[in-house]
Formats: sequence, C-alpha cells, structure tokens
Amino acid sequence: MIPGNVGAMTRVPSTARVGTATAGPDGVPDGMPAIEVHDLARRFGSVDAVRGVSFSVGSGETFGFLGPNGAGKSTTISMLCTLLVPTSGYATVAGFDVVKQRAEVRKRIGLVFQDTTLDDYLTAEENLRFHAELYGVPRSQAADRLADVLHMVGLWDRRGGIVRTFSGGMKRRLEIARGLLHSPRVLFLDEPTVGLDPQTRAHIWGYIDELRQREAITMFLTTHYMDEAEHCDRIAIIDQGEIVVVDTPENLKASVGRDRVQLHTADDARAAAALHERFGVDASVSDGALTFHVAGGEKFVPRLFAELGVPIAAVSIARPTLDDVFMAYTGRTIRDAEASATERMASVPWMRSRHR
Repeated sequence: MIPGNVGAMTRVPSTARVGTATAGPDGVPDGMPAIEVHDLARRFGSVDAVRGVSFSVGSGETFGFLGPNGAGKSTTISMLCTLLVPTSGYATVAGFDVVKQRAEVRKRIGLVFQDTTLDDYLTAEENLRFHAELYGVPRSQAADRLADVLHMVGLWDRRGGIVRTFSGGMKRRLEIARGLLHSPRVLFLDEPTVGLDPQTRAHIWGYIDELRQREAITMFLTTHYMDEAEHCDRIAIIDQGEIVVVDTPENLKASVGRDRVQLHTADDARAAAALHERFGVDASVSDGALTFHVAGGEKFVPRLFAELGVPIAAVSIARPTLDDVFMAYTGRTIRDAEASATERMASVPWMRSRHR
C-alpha cells in the first residue's frame, strides 16, 4: 500500500529552459537546477527501460537513484551524460541540452562507470595525465590539479604504480580522481562501490563525503545499496523504469511511519490469512519471512502470540528503513525486485549483458 502523502513528496521539475540565463559561480546558470529532466524515456526494441521520468537536482546537491538492478538507473545516467540519445523527453545538465548541446554537457561533467575504464598498463599518474589532455586542462594547471585529486583519494604515494597491480578499491578511487580532474560541475557516480567488500565500500564513501566538503560540485549517484542512499540529500526511488517517489531519506522513512515486523511460523499461509482476518493486516512473504508494517510494533507482538492461532517460531521488529520505504511504495523488497528484473532481462537475449 502506498502512503497517502506521495504527492507531497514527489518534486516536479521547473519548466525553465536554456536561454539567456547567466552562469553563476558554480558554472550553472543562475536560478537553474544543475540537472533538469522532463518526461525522459528510452526504449530498446520492445522494452521500455526508462518510462518518462521527471525530476530536478539542485546545484551542489547530492542526489541518488535508488533501485534494483534493471530498474533504469544506468540507462538514465547514460542519457544525461550524452552516451545514449533519449527516445523522447527533455533533459539539461549544467544548463545545457543533453541532445542539442552534447559537447557543452561533456565539458562540465565527470563520470565514474560501474566497470573500470582505466588503462591497466599505464601508471596512475599517466592515466590522469591522458585524461587531462583529453579534457584540455591547461598544462600549467594540470600538475597541481593532479596532485590535489590524488591526495584527496589517498593515492599520491602510488601515483607511479601500474594500475593492473591495484586492488579493486584503489582502482575505484583512481576513477573518482580522474572524474574530478577537470573540475566538473556535475559528477555522475554509477554504482560507485559495486563489487567491493564492505570495508572498501565504507572507505570509498569516506572519500566521497570528503569530496562534498572540498569541491563545489553536484553529485548524482545510482545505487541499490540502502546504506549508500543515506549519504544523499535526496533520493528518487526508481522501479521498472519509473520514479515512484522523491524526497530526503528522513522524510521517506517518516512517510512509512510504522514498524516492520517479520514473522516465522509453522504455516505462513495460514498465518497470513489470520493476520488479515483477525487484525486487518496484510502481510507478504519476503526474505523467507512474513513481513508487514504496524504502528507500535512492540505492543502489537504480544497480541500475535495470544491471538494469531498459528505457532510462532520467531519474530523481529525494526524501525522504518529505506528498505521499508521501497517495500511500502512498490509492494516488494529491493531483493525481490532485482530477481524479477533479472528474469525480464534473461528473456531478451540482447539485453543479458546490459546493466541498467
């Protein structure tokens, strides 16, 4: 069931268009969002990967797309970074149209891909110098900027190391440094910690959080990790190519407003029926347990043992999390959504190798 205040949280982007606006100190035209998207869609054959999404990202904001693999996150980023042409809709980045002004957009963005795009046979410094040449960073500034970003991600002492000898976390940090080298106004991070162990993920986020303090930059990231979404100023939950809701993590959790109860019983089907009949509670099976939401979970649980009529093996109560938000707005957990997306992509041979 979707909470009743969805409309209050979903943000509708402004209708401002690129024209006579002057650039502010951060490179984005005054009064204009860093990213503005209106009814953006992308179709691959018969598959609608992105279905008319609309949102805006303020200058200096850290904005996140939270959703399962296959939800349309990477496809949206690819359109905003001019790597894919939208099937329909309109978008601007740093005040420039992503279709009509691709070169201007590319000058003002940095991009960290899911999969590494570093040259393994070059050193860290050589990778960055090549990028500086590619983006036209003046040679008089390149050396200082290179040192700055390498210090920022903790790789200055490894600047002469061959990249193929680096760990996965070091490569990701070097890619973040490369994305920052030309001082972009918008940095796109597409699943920045995918495939990394929890400790390395935490370190990467330490560098990203430091970046937020040091650089006047807008960040747009995609993730399917709930804990990563907590780092964002606002998040948009995206599922099956559509944005379900947009707001701050705290406001989204407050919108659920109820505790999550997970129940293991001797007969889950009979227990689900009893919950509905006796308590008016609708439960679903997720992560191998009956899951439902109620106000005052600690007071509700004793009634379960007394009145459910089905033996209870275990019960747990948790305050609302972003996983609860995702389930409240989509009717399933993000893990279940990823399983469904995998099945959909497997049925289309030419999509099996794509990540969205």
